[in-house]
Amino acid sequence: MSEGTQAARLRKLERDIRRRIDIRMALRRAATSVPAALQIVVAATGAYSVAHFLFGHAVPLVAVTVTISALGFTRDARPRRVLESVIGILVGIALAEVLLLVVGSGVWQLAVVLFATLVVARLVSPSNAFAVAAGVQSMLVLLLPAPDGGVFIRSVDGMIGGAMALIVTALIPRDPRRLALSDTRKLHSILRESLDTLVVALLRADEPAASLALERLRRTQAIIEESNASLETAIAVSRISPFLRRHLPALRRQAALNTGLDLAARHMRLLARRIDFLVRDGVPRPELAALFERVGDGLADLRGEARGGRAVGASSASADHSSPGAPSGASPGREALEKLAATLDPAIVLPDAQMTDSIVVHLLRPLVVDLLVASGMTLEDARALLPKV
Repeated sequence: MSEGTQAARLRKLERDIRRRIDIRMALRRAATSVPAALQIVVAATGAYSVAHFLFGHAVPLVAVTVTISALGFTRDARPRRVLESVIGILVGIALAEVLLLVVGSGVWQLAVVLFATLVVARLVSPSNAFAVAAGVQSMLVLLLPAPDGGVFIRSVDGMIGGAMALIVTALIPRDPRRLALSDTRKLHSILRESLDTLVVALLRADEPAASLALERLRRTQAIIEESNASLETAIAVSRISPFLRRHLPALRRQAALNTGLDLAARHMRLLARRIDFLVRDGVPRPELAALFERVGDGLADLRGEARGGRAVGASSASADHSSPGAPSGASPGREALEKLAATLDPAIVLPDAQMTDSIVVHLLRPLVVDLLVASGMTLEDARALLPKV
C-alpha cells in the first residue's frame, strides 16, 4: 500500500470518527433539551390560553413570545434571571407603545424607538440579553398592527407571558441537578486523569506526559464555570419550588465540593507547570510520584459525591469539630488525605532532596488542604494537620 493511499484512508477514518462524534453530540444535546422544551411549551400554551380565553385577546402573540424569550434554552434558568428577562421585555413593550402614541409609525420612528429602547434597557440593567429582549419586543409592537382594544393590550399580554414564565419556573421547574452533577463528574475525571499522568511523568521523567497533564488541567476552568452556573440555578430554583426544596441540603454540599475542586484544579495547574519543568532533566522521581498517588487515592473517594451520592464528610460531621486529625468515622479517602497532610514536610518525605523537588512538596500542601475541605473538613482543621516547616 502506497503512502498516499494510507494517508487518504487515515483522513477518511478521521472524518468518519468526527462525523460519528458530531452525531452523538447532536443527539445528546437534543435529549438534554427535552425538559426545557416541555417547560417552554407548557408556559407558552398557558400564556396563550389565559390571554385568549380569559382576557378575550384574539391574537396574543406578545404573551407567547414573552414566555418563550424569558425561559429560553439558557443554562442559567434561575428565577432571578427569568425575572430580569421579563422586566426587560416589558420595558421594551411599554416604551414602544408610549412612543408609538407620541411619534406614530414609520421608518424614522422605528429608528427612534429602537434606539430609545436599547439605551433605556442598558440604563436599567447591565445584561446584554435584557437589552436585546427589550429591543425585539419593541419592534414587534411598532411593526405589527394594533390589536382590538388599543396598543396597551400588548403590555397586558406581556405581563401575562412574564407571569406565566415565573409560575412555570416554580411549579414545573427544569431539574438542573443532573446537569450540575454531570459537570462535576467531568471535572473529577479530568483531575484524576491528570494526577495519574503526573505520576507517570515523575516515575519515568516523561516530559510529554507532564505536558499532557497540564493541557488537560487548562480545560478545567470552563467546566468549573459551567458547573457553578448550573448549581446556582439548581439552588435558586429549589428555594422557590415545592417539588425540589428537599434537595437543597444536597445541592449546598455539592456547591461546597465544587469550591474545593475548583481550588484543587488551580493548585494542580501550578504543580503541573512545575513538574513539566522539573522532568526535563531526565531524572525519575519515585518518591514524589508516591505522594501524588496518595493524593489520587484521596481524590477517588470524592467520586461518590461527584456522582450525587452521599456527602463525603457527612458521616464524620462530629469529627470536623473534634481535635485535628481525628479520623473517627471519616471515609477511607479522607483518612488517607489526613495521613498524607501530616507528612507533607520536605524534611520528612524527601530528606536529601534538592530545593527544586522540595518546592513540589510545599505546593502539595494547599492542594491536600483543598481536598480535605471538599471532603467536609473545616479549613482550620485541615490546615492544622500540616506539619510546621
